[in-house]
Amino acid sequence: MLGTVASYRQIAGNIERSLDTITRRADVKKDSEYFLANIRNVKTAEDFLKNDRLYNFAMAAFGLKDMIYGKAFMRKVLTEGIDGPKAFAVQLADPRFREFAEAFNFARYGATATAFDRAQQGTVDRYARIQLEADAGSRDEGLRLALYFQRKAPAADSIFGLMGDAALYKVVQTALGLPPAYANTDIDRQASFIATKLDVADLKDPAKLDKFIVRFAAQWQAANGTAAQSSPRVGLSQSLLTTFDNSLLLSLQVLKGPGR
Repeated sequence: MLGTVASYRQIAGNIERSLDTITRRADVKKDSEYFLANIRNVKTAEDFLKNDRLYNFAMAAFGLKDMIYGKAFMRKVLTEGIDGPKAFAVQLADPRFREFAEAFNFARYGATATAFDRAQQGTVDRYARIQLEADAGSRDEGLRLALYFQRKAPAADSIFGLMGDAALYKVVQTALGLPPAYANTDIDRQASFIATKLDVADLKDPAKLDKFIVRFAAQWQAANGTAAQSSPRVGLSQSLLTTFDNSLLLSLQVLKGPGR
């Protein structure tokens, strides 16, 4: 079995081929075709929420599978859209909700919201990438984290942006050799220290991003070995959140704080 570093290099170095393999898989192909054939017929947020197959696919595509049950929450995300600072999704620290509200922007476009490419093929492409990461995680959770970081970290605009996403922060902690208990330290002190070790702007540079991910993968592999399945599984949603101090999550995940 390949180690985390070698597996990451293999997938990241042939990302288009890796994604093509995923899209050809029978279950992914079937669900994607259904979504493309039917999403254009959805004209309201309520219609969307009522069609579980379409809604569940879209939620999974945006990394929100753990929130599928929260339809009242998602109804508020969809109906308020992203226009204006008081819109519900805009106030949430987690950018996935803003991305979802933008892709399915019924608040702004009404019945034509699902006619845009971002709501159709854009969502299917996101789903394929999520499935690629999930498949990687079934073999090696460190590989899943590495691919997730590759996808999401370039959009972070601050250290707090990384800390506000439990999976991104797990990668940062591991790469920098920070113990899990460090998450209980004062948030501002954590951010200040990490800023001395990591320039967030570097994550927008593909070469520097890759170098940091390889650093993480090497640390992960050293701690878990190549038999990653024998190590405790680390999830990217609710299960991973349990590794963080509750006060940290409340302050970073729920609502955006001033200047964060």
